[in-house]
Amino acid sequence: MPTLPTRSARNVVRTFNKHVLNPVMLLLAGRRHWYATAIRHTGRTTGTVRTTPVVAERVPDGFLTPLPYGTDVDWLRNVVASGEATITVGGRSFDVVNPQIIGADVAAEQLTPRRRRAFARFGVEHFVKFSLATDSEAHHGN
Repeated sequence: MPTLPTRSARNVVRTFNKHVLNPVMLLLAGRRHWYATAIRHTGRTTGTVRTTPVVAERVPDGFLTPLPYGTDVDWLRNVVASGEATITVGGRSFDVVNPQIIGADVAAEQLTPRRRRAFARFGVEHFVKFSLATDSEAHHGN
């Protein structure tokens, strides 16, 4: 569990990213040859469709998304409440369902050694695991 100074530093970074970096990242998120993924989700109280840049790793039965800022982030609360989202990665969109928060130890079994080391270096303790809504890609333009 992160110490209080670590948690405070992460909150400062999270706030900066949310208001400054994320709007810039959204210009490229989900496109081919870019590391960031775009996750489209619906606000749990407003019903507004929102898009947030995240990292998502394709695994055989869905996607894994690291949670570097923990489990108390708006986009994750929205996705858990609705049970669905759309992930755009590499220019392709996928409808995903059944978001489950899992520990890094469980996620590690599904990640390449390189990704496992990278996420561990950043202190990622939790991931959200998504299942594909169907066996085929969603038909969203991007």
